[in-house]
Amino acid sequence: QVQLVESGGGLVQAGGSLRLSCTASVRITSFNVMGWYCQAPGKQRELVASITGGGSTNYADSVKGRFTISRDNAKNTVSLQMNSLKPEDTAVYYCRVRRYSGADYWGQGTQVTVSS
Repeated sequence: QVQLVESGGGLVQAGGSLRLSCTASVRITSFNVMGWYCQAPGKQRELVASITGGGSTNYADSVKGRFTISRDNAKNTVSLQMNSLKPEDTAVYYCRVRRYSGADYWGQGTQVTVSS
């Protein structure tokens, strides 16, 4: 079983920054893809950014140029640096990882609130 612990959420003013971290209980080199998803009230969960084992990244159009996803294999952590935050970024952010076997795991979520 994989445990994912997220941290770094909080309340920030528009234009500010936050850094989310997701630390896994196992070596992240066992994961094919790691990513961050967000879910705003009344909306479906959607992809924010992802990074593969080879380091390829993918971003939602709404966050390109503002958010950066990275992984630290030594710390078993994937991070999301969020800059120039907007009120519409307000959501619960979830870490998701997928093993090469296809097994999927989700974190418990961390709240990000951006005030205008």
